[in-house]
Amino acid sequence: MSRNEFDLIADHFSGIGSRREDVALGIGDDAALLNPPRGQHLVATTDTLVAGIHFPDNAPPESVGHKALAVNLSDLAAMGAEPAWATLSLTLPEVDDHWLAAFARGFGDLARYHQVALVGGDLCRGPLSVTVQALGSVPPGKALRRSRATVGDAIIVSGTLGDAALGLKLWQQPTVPASEEVAWLVGRLHRPVPRVSLGLELRALATACIDLSDGLAADLGHILAGSRVAAVVNVDRLPLSGPGRRFGGGRSHWRTALTGGDDYELCFTVPRRRLHVVDAVASRVGVRLTRVGTIQPGVGLSLVHGDNTPVRVSRPGYRHFQDS
Repeated sequence: MSRNEFDLIADHFSGIGSRREDVALGIGDDAALLNPPRGQHLVATTDTLVAGIHFPDNAPPESVGHKALAVNLSDLAAMGAEPAWATLSLTLPEVDDHWLAAFARGFGDLARYHQVALVGGDLCRGPLSVTVQALGSVPPGKALRRSRATVGDAIIVSGTLGDAALGLKLWQQPTVPASEEVAWLVGRLHRPVPRVSLGLELRALATACIDLSDGLAADLGHILAGSRVAAVVNVDRLPLSGPGRRFGGGRSHWRTALTGGDDYELCFTVPRRRLHVVDAVASRVGVRLTRVGTIQPGVGLSLVHGDNTPVRVSRPGYRHFQDS
Protein backbone atom coordinates (compact mmCIF):
# COMPACT_ATOMS: atom_id res chain seq x y z
CA MET A 1 0.00 0.00 0.00
CA SER A 2 1.43 3.39 -0.97
CA ARG A 3 1.91 5.98 1.76
CA ASN A 4 1.87 9.75 1.63
CA GLU A 5 4.15 12.21 3.39
CA PHE A 6 1.91 12.32 6.47
CA ASP A 7 2.23 8.58 6.91
CA LEU A 8 6.03 8.83 6.64
CA ILE A 9 6.14 11.66 9.17
CA ALA A 10 4.01 9.67 11.58
CA ASP A 11 6.15 6.55 11.11
CA HIS A 12 9.59 8.15 11.41
CA PHE A 13 9.46 11.60 13.02
CA SER A 14 6.59 11.88 15.50
CA GLY A 15 7.96 11.89 19.02
CA ILE A 16 11.68 11.88 18.17
CA GLY A 17 13.98 14.10 20.17
CA SER A 18 13.40 15.31 23.69
CA ARG A 19 9.97 15.72 25.29
CA ARG A 20 9.77 19.26 26.64
CA GLU A 21 7.12 20.88 28.82
CA ASP A 22 7.49 24.15 26.90
CA VAL A 23 6.01 22.55 23.75
CA ALA A 24 2.28 23.30 23.88
CA LEU A 25 1.70 21.69 20.47
CA GLY A 26 4.24 19.84 18.35
CA ILE A 27 4.06 17.72 15.21
CA GLY A 28 0.60 17.12 13.79
CA ASP A 29 -0.88 20.57 13.10
CA ASP A 30 -0.20 23.44 10.70
CA ALA A 31 2.36 24.93 13.09
CA ALA A 32 3.85 24.36 16.51
CA LEU A 33 2.94 26.23 19.69
CA LEU A 34 5.91 26.96 21.95
CA ASN A 35 6.39 28.68 25.30
CA PRO A 36 9.70 30.62 25.23
CA PRO A 37 11.32 31.15 28.65
CA ARG A 38 10.12 34.34 30.33
CA GLY A 39 12.62 37.18 30.12
CA GLN A 40 14.83 35.46 27.55
CA HIS A 41 15.65 36.33 23.95
CA LEU A 42 14.59 33.76 21.38
CA VAL A 43 17.50 32.68 19.15
CA ALA A 44 16.76 31.17 15.72
CA THR A 45 19.04 29.73 13.05
CA THR A 46 18.53 27.78 9.82
CA ASP A 47 20.88 25.68 7.70
CA THR A 48 20.31 23.71 4.52
CA LEU A 49 22.42 20.66 3.67
CA VAL A 50 22.42 19.53 0.04
CA ALA A 51 23.62 16.09 -1.06
CA GLY A 52 26.90 16.31 -2.96
CA ILE A 53 27.74 19.71 -1.47
CA HIS A 54 27.36 19.54 2.31
CA PHE A 55 27.59 15.79 2.61
CA PRO A 56 28.68 13.06 0.17
CA ASP A 57 25.91 11.44 -1.88
CA ASN A 58 26.80 8.10 -0.29
CA ALA A 59 27.06 9.37 3.30
CA PRO A 60 25.44 7.06 5.88
CA PRO A 61 21.89 8.29 6.49
CA GLU A 62 22.33 8.19 10.27
CA SER A 63 25.25 10.60 9.94
CA VAL A 64 23.22 12.88 7.65
CA GLY A 65 20.52 13.13 10.32
CA HIS A 66 23.12 13.83 13.00
CA LYS A 67 24.94 16.46 10.95
CA ALA A 68 21.77 18.26 9.85
CA LEU A 69 20.95 19.02 13.48
CA ALA A 70 24.56 19.41 14.66
CA VAL A 71 25.41 22.28 12.31
CA ASN A 72 22.41 24.22 13.59
CA LEU A 73 23.23 23.52 17.22
CA SER A 74 26.73 24.77 16.44
CA ASP A 75 25.23 28.10 15.35
CA LEU A 76 23.32 28.33 18.62
CA ALA A 77 26.51 27.49 20.52
CA ALA A 78 28.31 30.33 18.75
CA MET A 79 25.62 32.69 20.08
CA GLY A 80 25.85 31.34 23.62
CA ALA A 81 22.28 30.04 23.33
CA GLU A 82 20.68 27.07 25.05
CA PRO A 83 18.92 24.90 22.42
CA ALA A 84 15.29 23.93 22.83
CA TRP A 85 13.36 23.18 19.61
CA ALA A 86 13.92 22.30 15.97
CA THR A 87 11.94 21.97 12.75
CA LEU A 88 12.96 19.73 9.86
CA SER A 89 12.23 19.98 6.14
CA LEU A 90 13.41 16.93 4.23
CA THR A 91 13.36 16.52 0.46
CA LEU A 92 13.74 12.94 -0.81
CA PRO A 93 14.04 11.60 -4.37
CA GLU A 94 12.06 8.50 -3.37
CA VAL A 95 10.61 6.72 -0.35
CA ASP A 96 13.20 4.55 1.40
CA ASP A 97 12.09 3.41 4.84
CA HIS A 98 15.49 2.04 5.79
CA TRP A 99 17.15 5.37 4.91
CA LEU A 100 14.47 7.35 6.77
CA ALA A 101 14.72 5.18 9.88
CA ALA A 102 18.50 5.60 10.05
CA PHE A 103 18.28 9.34 9.35
CA ALA A 104 15.67 9.78 12.09
CA ARG A 105 17.83 7.76 14.51
CA GLY A 106 20.87 10.00 13.95
CA PHE A 107 18.78 13.17 14.27
CA GLY A 108 16.85 11.90 17.27
CA ASP A 109 19.85 10.68 19.26
CA LEU A 110 21.55 14.09 19.04
CA ALA A 111 18.28 15.89 19.76
CA ARG A 112 17.74 13.90 22.94
CA TYR A 113 21.33 14.44 24.06
CA HIS A 114 20.86 18.21 23.84
CA GLN A 115 17.23 18.11 25.07
CA VAL A 116 15.88 19.41 21.76
CA ALA A 117 12.28 18.69 20.71
CA LEU A 118 11.41 18.24 17.03
CA VAL A 119 8.22 20.30 16.74
CA GLY A 120 7.41 20.36 13.02
CA GLY A 121 8.63 20.60 9.44
CA ASP A 122 7.87 19.23 6.00
CA LEU A 123 8.55 16.19 3.81
CA CYS A 124 8.43 16.30 0.01
CA ARG A 125 9.81 14.72 -3.18
CA GLY A 126 12.86 16.11 -4.97
CA PRO A 127 16.69 16.10 -4.93
CA LEU A 128 18.02 15.06 -1.54
CA SER A 129 18.37 18.03 0.80
CA VAL A 130 17.77 18.75 4.48
CA THR A 131 16.80 22.07 6.05
CA VAL A 132 16.71 22.41 9.83
CA GLN A 133 15.69 25.39 11.91
CA ALA A 134 16.93 25.32 15.49
CA LEU A 135 15.65 27.60 18.21
CA GLY A 136 16.93 28.35 21.67
CA SER A 137 17.18 31.10 24.24
CA VAL A 138 19.72 33.41 25.83
CA PRO A 139 19.40 36.03 28.60
CA PRO A 140 19.18 39.62 27.31
CA GLY A 141 22.61 41.14 26.83
CA LYS A 142 24.38 37.78 27.06
CA ALA A 143 24.31 36.66 23.41
CA LEU A 144 27.70 36.21 21.78
CA ARG A 145 28.19 38.30 18.66
CA ARG A 146 30.73 38.57 15.84
CA SER A 147 31.01 42.33 16.21
CA ARG A 148 32.55 42.92 19.63
CA ALA A 149 36.18 41.83 19.35
CA THR A 150 38.57 44.54 20.57
CA VAL A 151 42.23 45.31 19.95
CA GLY A 152 44.47 43.20 22.20
CA ASP A 153 42.02 40.30 22.53
CA ALA A 154 43.40 36.79 22.23
CA ILE A 155 41.98 34.58 19.45
CA ILE A 156 41.14 31.09 20.69
CA VAL A 157 39.78 27.99 18.94
CA SER A 158 38.27 24.85 20.38
CA GLY A 159 39.19 21.27 19.56
CA THR A 160 41.40 20.45 16.60
CA LEU A 161 41.14 21.84 13.07
CA GLY A 162 41.27 20.34 9.60
CA ASP A 163 40.02 16.89 10.60
CA ALA A 164 36.73 17.01 8.69
CA ALA A 165 38.40 18.18 5.47
CA LEU A 166 40.85 15.31 5.72
CA GLY A 167 37.98 12.95 6.49
CA LEU A 168 36.27 14.01 3.26
CA LYS A 169 39.42 13.32 1.23
CA LEU A 170 39.74 9.89 2.80
CA TRP A 171 36.05 9.12 2.26
CA GLN A 172 36.51 9.92 -1.41
CA GLN A 173 39.50 7.55 -1.67
CA PRO A 174 38.13 4.03 -1.09
CA THR A 175 41.56 2.53 -1.76
CA VAL A 176 42.96 4.01 1.46
CA PRO A 177 43.51 1.13 3.91
CA ALA A 178 41.02 1.09 6.77
CA SER A 179 42.36 2.02 10.19
CA GLU A 180 41.18 3.55 13.46
CA GLU A 181 42.71 6.89 12.45
CA VAL A 182 40.95 6.93 9.08
CA ALA A 183 37.66 6.05 10.76
CA TRP A 184 38.18 8.82 13.33
CA LEU A 185 38.81 11.47 10.65
CA VAL A 186 35.81 10.32 8.62
CA GLY A 187 33.76 10.46 11.80
CA ARG A 188 34.77 14.09 12.28
CA LEU A 189 33.29 14.78 8.84
CA HIS A 190 30.06 12.87 9.27
CA ARG A 191 29.35 13.48 12.96
CA PRO A 192 30.55 16.93 14.08
CA VAL A 193 30.21 17.74 17.77
CA PRO A 194 28.38 21.03 18.45
CA ARG A 195 30.13 22.85 21.30
CA VAL A 196 26.93 23.78 23.14
CA SER A 197 28.36 23.58 26.67
CA LEU A 198 31.33 25.70 25.67
CA GLY A 199 29.06 28.33 24.13
CA LEU A 200 27.16 28.64 27.41
CA GLU A 201 30.44 29.09 29.31
CA LEU A 202 31.61 31.77 26.88
CA ARG A 203 28.70 34.08 27.68
CA ALA A 204 30.73 35.42 30.62
CA LEU A 205 34.12 35.33 28.91
CA ALA A 206 34.21 35.94 25.14
CA THR A 207 33.92 39.30 23.40
CA ALA A 208 33.10 37.72 20.01
CA CYS A 209 32.44 34.23 18.70
CA ILE A 210 31.74 32.28 15.51
CA ASP A 211 31.52 28.61 14.59
CA LEU A 212 33.94 27.23 12.02
CA SER A 213 32.00 25.89 9.05
CA ASP A 214 34.02 27.26 6.12
CA GLY A 215 37.52 27.24 7.61
CA LEU A 216 39.30 29.34 10.25
CA ALA A 217 40.71 31.92 7.83
CA ALA A 218 37.32 32.56 6.23
CA ASP A 219 35.21 32.49 9.37
CA LEU A 220 37.60 34.56 11.50
CA GLY A 221 37.33 37.10 8.69
CA HIS A 222 33.65 37.58 9.61
CA ILE A 223 34.63 38.55 13.16
CA LEU A 224 37.23 40.98 11.84
CA ALA A 225 34.78 42.59 9.43
CA GLY A 226 31.99 42.79 11.99
CA SER A 227 34.27 44.21 14.69
CA ARG A 228 36.24 46.46 12.31
CA VAL A 229 39.60 45.17 13.46
CA ALA A 230 42.54 43.16 12.10
CA ALA A 231 44.27 40.05 13.41
CA VAL A 232 47.48 38.09 13.23
CA VAL A 233 47.36 34.29 13.46
CA ASN A 234 50.37 32.06 14.02
CA VAL A 235 49.78 29.02 11.78
CA ASP A 236 52.27 26.97 13.81
CA ARG A 237 49.91 27.22 16.79
CA LEU A 238 46.90 25.76 15.02
CA PRO A 239 45.68 22.76 17.04
CA LEU A 240 46.06 19.51 15.11
CA SER A 241 44.96 16.00 16.02
CA GLY A 242 47.35 13.06 15.80
CA PRO A 243 45.55 11.65 12.73
CA GLY A 244 45.45 15.16 11.27
CA ARG A 245 49.21 15.45 11.49
CA ARG A 246 49.73 12.07 9.87
CA PHE A 247 47.32 12.61 6.98
CA GLY A 248 47.63 16.37 6.62
CA GLY A 249 50.34 16.79 4.02
CA GLY A 250 53.62 16.84 5.92
CA ARG A 251 55.18 20.24 6.59
CA SER A 252 52.17 22.13 5.23
CA HIS A 253 49.64 20.31 7.42
CA TRP A 254 48.59 23.69 8.86
CA ARG A 255 46.98 24.63 5.52
CA THR A 256 44.12 22.18 5.95
CA ALA A 257 43.65 23.34 9.54
CA LEU A 258 43.48 26.95 8.32
CA THR A 259 41.21 26.57 5.30
CA GLY A 260 39.39 23.25 5.67
CA GLY A 261 35.69 23.45 6.43
CA ASP A 262 33.15 21.40 8.38
CA ASP A 263 35.00 21.37 11.71
CA TYR A 264 32.19 23.16 13.60
CA GLU A 265 34.54 24.17 16.36
CA LEU A 266 34.22 27.59 17.97
CA CYS A 267 36.55 30.52 17.34
CA PHE A 268 36.28 33.28 19.94
CA THR A 269 38.11 36.29 21.32
CA VAL A 270 38.98 36.90 24.96
CA PRO A 271 40.40 40.02 26.65
CA ARG A 272 43.99 39.51 27.69
CA ARG A 273 43.12 40.16 31.34
CA ARG A 274 40.71 37.17 31.28
CA LEU A 275 43.08 34.61 29.74
CA HIS A 276 43.65 33.00 33.14
CA VAL A 277 40.04 31.76 33.03
CA VAL A 278 40.42 29.86 29.74
CA ASP A 279 42.09 26.76 31.20
CA ALA A 280 39.37 26.41 33.81
CA VAL A 281 36.67 26.64 31.12
CA ALA A 282 38.46 24.00 29.02
CA SER A 283 38.57 21.69 32.04
CA ARG A 284 34.89 22.16 32.86
CA VAL A 285 33.62 21.40 29.36
CA GLY A 286 36.30 18.84 28.47
CA VAL A 287 37.38 20.59 25.28
CA ARG A 288 40.87 21.63 24.21
CA LEU A 289 41.21 25.42 23.85
CA THR A 290 44.19 26.91 21.99
CA ARG A 291 45.31 30.50 21.59
CA VAL A 292 46.24 31.02 17.94
CA GLY A 293 46.49 34.78 17.49
CA THR A 294 45.73 38.33 18.56
CA ILE A 295 43.29 41.05 17.52
CA GLN A 296 45.09 44.13 16.20
CA PRO A 297 44.14 47.57 14.88
CA GLY A 298 43.64 47.84 11.13
CA VAL A 299 41.94 45.72 8.51
CA GLY A 300 42.29 42.08 7.46
CA LEU A 301 43.98 38.88 8.57
CA SER A 302 47.76 38.41 8.66
CA LEU A 303 49.22 34.91 8.80
CA VAL A 304 52.69 34.16 10.11
CA HIS A 305 54.89 31.29 11.20
CA GLY A 306 56.33 31.20 14.71
CA ASP A 307 59.39 33.18 13.55
CA ASN A 308 57.07 35.88 12.07
CA THR A 309 57.70 34.77 8.49
CA PRO A 310 54.62 35.84 6.50
CA VAL A 311 52.29 33.13 5.15
CA ARG A 312 50.04 33.36 2.11
CA VAL A 313 47.11 31.17 1.15
CA SER A 314 45.37 31.28 -2.22
CA ARG A 315 41.92 30.46 -0.86
CA PRO A 316 40.86 31.17 2.73
CA GLY A 317 37.94 28.72 2.79
CA TYR A 318 34.77 27.48 1.13
CA ARG A 319 32.42 29.94 -0.58
CA HIS A 320 29.06 29.10 -2.13
CA PHE A 321 28.66 30.31 -5.73
CA GLN A 322 32.43 30.81 -5.98
CA ASP A 323 33.51 27.20 -5.36
CA SER A 324 31.77 25.09 -7.99
